[in-house]
Amino acid sequence: MLKTVYAAAAAVLFAGAAHADITIATAGPMTGQYASFGAQMKAGAEMAVADINAAGGVLGQKLVLEIGDDACDPKQAVAVANQMVNKGVKLMAGHFCSGSSIPAGSVYREEGIVQISPASTNPKLTDEGGPGTYRVCGRDDQQGQVAGAYLASKYAGKNVAVVHDKTAYGKGLADETKAAFEAKGGKTALYEAYTAGEKDYSALVTKLKQAKIDALYVGGYHTEAGLIVRQMREQGMSTQLISGDALVTQEYWAITGDAGEGTLMTFSPDPRKNPDAAPVVKKFRDAGIEPEGYVLYTYGAIQAWAQAANAAGSADFKKVIGALNAGKFNTVLGDIGFDKKGDVTAPGYVFYSWNKGNYDYAK
Repeated sequence: MLKTVYAAAAAVLFAGAAHADITIATAGPMTGQYASFGAQMKAGAEMAVADINAAGGVLGQKLVLEIGDDACDPKQAVAVANQMVNKGVKLMAGHFCSGSSIPAGSVYREEGIVQISPASTNPKLTDEGGPGTYRVCGRDDQQGQVAGAYLASKYAGKNVAVVHDKTAYGKGLADETKAAFEAKGGKTALYEAYTAGEKDYSALVTKLKQAKIDALYVGGYHTEAGLIVRQMREQGMSTQLISGDALVTQEYWAITGDAGEGTLMTFSPDPRKNPDAAPVVKKFRDAGIEPEGYVLYTYGAIQAWAQAANAAGSADFKKVIGALNAGKFNTVLGDIGFDKKGDVTAPGYVFYSWNKGNYDYAK
């Protein structure tokens, strides 16, 4: 009789385990001055989880999503990472800022959690990350090559300035662009750092004006870039502003207004234009969400992990890593895979231009 009771109890426990939920997470700046990017990631993650669950889940189990707010602060990111460990997450589709992803990544690796960042571009993330660390976006050294080559081609013999916000992302991108520009014969007329979060950049703008800068490359985020270009126009400057992928938010135009007209930026090919992503794009738009910036990159990161877990037949860290390293995944970003470092094997960067409140491929 006792054996029968134990057998029945074991059967119940086994059945419960077989149908237990799998917890995954995304984390980024859900609050603070870069919260528009956190909103993009949250929207992408929520839709991905809903769609995957509607199709049967992962390994026959439902996904449950946790949201972490790191406010793009490294210390807060580590705290979020530890919270996610306690919640038993199997995937972190994050973080956004490289300065958050890199320190938080140490926690994920140690605790056996796969990290796939939709947005962190600093090379150190994967160069030093080790097994289990991936990204579905490009790298700053790729992005810098594209921007540096453009500056060398279009502004040969002109006055070019490079500025950055001292962050892992901003400084890393600025330095890669500067190096690529100078490798092609360009000479940087001015190289400066500025402090993120300020409202008045008139001192920097005055220095740019005095140096008669023709093109300004900004390694930083949309908030400060928007204020700088607006204040340049207020001082009568026609200097071309060029920046990176942190300008892919409508909030940039909300800051600049018409002063942002013609701003150039580098970003990966727009997944909204991928025909295979059309049904998902429509679903977002029907829900009143424009899947700009990193919405689809977060969606794609979760898709890749889900397909890898199903291919591995397990959500176990090492088994999923094996599948991620060996496989190809059909996502809203196209068919993607990962190299030995964990960098995505997808097209690199192209130029976009802001025009009348929207961004599209530069002509």
